[in-house]
Amino acid sequence: MISTDFEKDAEALSVKDDQLAGIAVLAKRAKMLELEIKDLEESLAERQNNYRALTEETLPEAFAEMNLKGFVMEDGSKIEIKPFYGATISKDRKAEAFTWLRERGHDDLIKNTVSVQFGRKEDELCDRLKNLLGEHGYTFEQSEKVEPQTLKAWVREQLQRGNEVPSDLFGVFIGQKAIFK
Repeated sequence: MISTDFEKDAEALSVKDDQLAGIAVLAKRAKMLELEIKDLEESLAERQNNYRALTEETLPEAFAEMNLKGFVMEDGSKIEIKPFYGATISKDRKAEAFTWLRERGHDDLIKNTVSVQFGRKEDELCDRLKNLLGEHGYTFEQSEKVEPQTLKAWVREQLQRGNEVPSDLFGVFIGQKAIFK
């Protein structure tokens, strides 16, 4: 049915136009916030890099030049230089590193995951997973990993005990870091 009440039609269009204008304002604000967030993230990353350089390079070097281990600031806060440890297992040397760990009784560091996808109503098969995989022709993925923080802690522990850890195999890095208290 065609409306003959032009005033009501004009009013309805005006309300919709106001709503659309409101949505446009909200969308513009969201876009501006998205850009602000991106800028803040970039600024944060830059500041984190600057902080890392100061605490892991500049301050430890300055303390070493003056043969200092610690320093008390005017406000009473303390700075100490402490060792920190880094380690990583490269993809290229993963098998070799895992073999090394297993041969020396450190296989508890390795997390082993098996994943299989089942369809609907296959809960029973899932319960008998390990025994039934081969029998039913399911393929599965297996992944092994050592958590980065676990590896770093283990490397620190081994080195502090005087045990040998192949630096090249585990990407061992030992540095000094300024710690604020």
